[in-house]
Amino acid sequence: MKAKISKRLKLVASFLPAGAKFADIGSDHAYLPCYVCQKDPTAIAVAGEVNVGPFQRAVETVKACDLEQQIDVRLGNGLEVIEAEEVNQLVIAGMGGSLIHDILESGKTKLASVEQVIAQPNVDARAVRKWMVHHGFTITDEDIIEENGHCYEIIHAKRLDTLDNKQLDEKDLLFGPILLRSKPHAFYKKWNEEAHKLEHVLQQLKQAKQVDQKKQEQFTKEWRWMKEVLSNETGTYY
Repeated sequence: MKAKISKRLKLVASFLPAGAKFADIGSDHAYLPCYVCQKDPTAIAVAGEVNVGPFQRAVETVKACDLEQQIDVRLGNGLEVIEAEEVNQLVIAGMGGSLIHDILESGKTKLASVEQVIAQPNVDARAVRKWMVHHGFTITDEDIIEENGHCYEIIHAKRLDTLDNKQLDEKDLLFGPILLRSKPHAFYKKWNEEAHKLEHVLQQLKQAKQVDQKKQEQFTKEWRWMKEVLSNETGTYY
């Protein structure tokens, strides 16, 4: 059986090197490791899943693809499924940024041998970037893709001692230091939608009887950044 995979997961997989020795956390049907290992017979993967149903489906997918020698499917929470120094690359895709942050934080003792982290948060990519820059990882590449009406950010980070990525400011953490420079089409779509949502939130805050001044100031600042970023180019959505 040939592994079925979405455009989003193909893009995530494209950041893995040849001969990858990686873990896919929250692997669901194990489509991503199956896709990678079918293309690259030298790749080895751990497919981790916390829920029994998806774990069983992952086992079935790996068996159907005849990849049991390359992919080990394991049941467990977050990075509990891997041993220290077992993998060199880590993929966490398709969940919220705060959850990805928590998985990385609670399992950071397992990351000594991990040279690359590839994260695809569905929301709140900022939380992921914050964790990376404070734990010795440098964001070396980013991309964004629209699929089924949603824009997904992919963050690729490496453990590089020569670069001090703690210099990233609030704006870099929100928009992404690479995406802020490249600004592909999906970047404009995402931030146009986010700006309109935030504008609505700000209007509601103004009408509230009790206003959280600090929150209102932060939201206003971010909304202005969004407008600034969107208006930097001709033909924007604003």
